[in-house]
Amino acid sequence: MTTEPEPIEAPSRSLPGLRRHLFSLIRERLWLQVLVAMFVGVGFGTLIGPTAGFVSSDISTLIGNWVALPGRLFLLAIQFVVVPLVVASVIRGIAAGGGGSSLGRIGGRAVGFFILTTLFAVAIGVAVALLIEPGSFVDRTAVGEALATAGSAATTASPAPPRVDQIPDMIVGLFPTDPLSTFVSGNMLQIVIASAILGIALVMTPQEQRLPLLELLASVQAVCMVIVSWVLRFAPLAVFGLLANITSRIGLSALLGTGMYVVTVLLGLLLLLCLYLLVVWLQTRRGPLGFLRDIRDVMLLAFSTSSSAAVMPLTLTTVENRLKVRSEVARFVVPLGTTINMAGTALYQGVATIFLAQIFGIDLGVGGIILVVVMATGAAIGSPGTPGVGIVILATILSSVGIPAAGVAIILGVDRLLDMCRTVVNVTGDMVACVVVDRQTADAAEPAVAADAN
Repeated sequence: MTTEPEPIEAPSRSLPGLRRHLFSLIRERLWLQVLVAMFVGVGFGTLIGPTAGFVSSDISTLIGNWVALPGRLFLLAIQFVVVPLVVASVIRGIAAGGGGSSLGRIGGRAVGFFILTTLFAVAIGVAVALLIEPGSFVDRTAVGEALATAGSAATTASPAPPRVDQIPDMIVGLFPTDPLSTFVSGNMLQIVIASAILGIALVMTPQEQRLPLLELLASVQAVCMVIVSWVLRFAPLAVFGLLANITSRIGLSALLGTGMYVVTVLLGLLLLLCLYLLVVWLQTRRGPLGFLRDIRDVMLLAFSTSSSAAVMPLTLTTVENRLKVRSEVARFVVPLGTTINMAGTALYQGVATIFLAQIFGIDLGVGGIILVVVMATGAAIGSPGTPGVGIVILATILSSVGIPAAGVAIILGVDRLLDMCRTVVNVTGDMVACVVVDRQTADAAEPAVAADAN
């Protein structure tokens, strides 16, 4: 007589064990914590916002402001260390280069990469907008009502485009006059220029005189990174608060009126991201999925904060530790990219300009499109890496091609979401530039080393 084997019962502690494993998995991975915080924040903001309508608008605003408090403190804490970290990183990065020729190779390739990719980004945005024609999906009657309620505010926010005779004064204004006041002012472009000047001077200083300053800067950099490690522990809470506050204010229904415009911008940003991944694969043969896996923490934090400057410390850490980029390259290219690389912002400005031109029935023509490309590229380079700056720059571009600047009110409701997405692409471009410049300068340095050895 055969006996059937008794069924094996699952251990009674399998569910608690699975729960512990899940909590351990989340606790050990910052990107997963941020991802969970994003979804929970959007859900909570939807419940207290206009979409669900469970609470009044006054109570929703009150709850949103208190929930966003950790996120606002998080951004302030990051900004607290950004300036000293940029100064120390740029100066030490230049000094570690060993001389002017190395600095020239790194700086020249980095600036060339940023300008070229920004031009490509604007071209992609304009092409996608002309192909999809998102303006044809918008009711012009609704546009008139939007302009009637918000037109005056948007018009007054539009600065006049610079004249040709003002360009020399603008160039002179880029250079700092006093290093101390420049570092206090928070103007990132002037801070990078001042730090580069000090770094070049430090390279040409005798070694016994520059070593104490380099050691001091190394200590400043180490202290800043310790503070960053403290702050990043609260990143999930900050992400939850920021996204809950945003969702409670605009609601999910804000995307419906300009849905095709949002789709067009996101498609353009996706194409630009694919271009970045293709460049990485061609330069290093690194797979796209592996590269995205290495930089996912930075991308998620950039999405939630909408500030490439706020995530710069984490970008530096990721580039050096995960992407294995040399310190002298990372410490120079990342602060520079945070300052001048706004390719995602330039793409968005190109799409928005074509979108509004289609709504108002304005034929830009070839000359107008070329002007949009040039102005979007120039305006994006050097714009601060802070939330909301793209919408201010857009008003300048609109007025230069004859589009009413009040049209900004039409896309203002979804700008925050798109700002989060384009910040992800901007930060990704910074990291791609580090990988490309590191590879190219390493290849260029090998023949020189071989020649010196011979």
